[in-house]
Amino acid sequence: MDDPLELDRQLCFALAATSREVIRIYRPSLDPLGLTHPQYLVMLALWEQSPLRLRELADRLHLEPATASPLIGRLEASGLVTRRRSSSDERAVDIALTDEGAALRERATAVPGEVVARLGHPVARLERLRDELTALLVAAHRAS
Repeated sequence: MDDPLELDRQLCFALAATSREVIRIYRPSLDPLGLTHPQYLVMLALWEQSPLRLRELADRLHLEPATASPLIGRLEASGLVTRRRSSSDERAVDIALTDEGAALRERATAVPGEVVARLGHPVARLERLRDELTALLVAAHRAS
């Protein structure tokens, strides 16, 4: 009889363990950029659109603003982003790329290809997996 509490049958365990291992694979590509994986995610969002309000950025990354704020502080200390009170709403904080942060994008373009190569799976398979995980994220968000 299958045990419903067997560790290897748990979706949460498979997701958590896989997440840790995949993030570890990013490290050799991100270290030369001076970024941690969470900082890389912040930069990806800002390379798509800058400036962003702290709340918008946190929502985009599925983080609480209190969790995103220290990441942004470290990126600001590195000279990659700025934080400024919004001129239209003093309660809001705008996060923007600096010239150095915008320029880092060019060096970061190699990261996805390097990660795909390390994983050794075809891009189409990884894209299907990403799409399935995104659908699962939406379902989990709806359920909570």
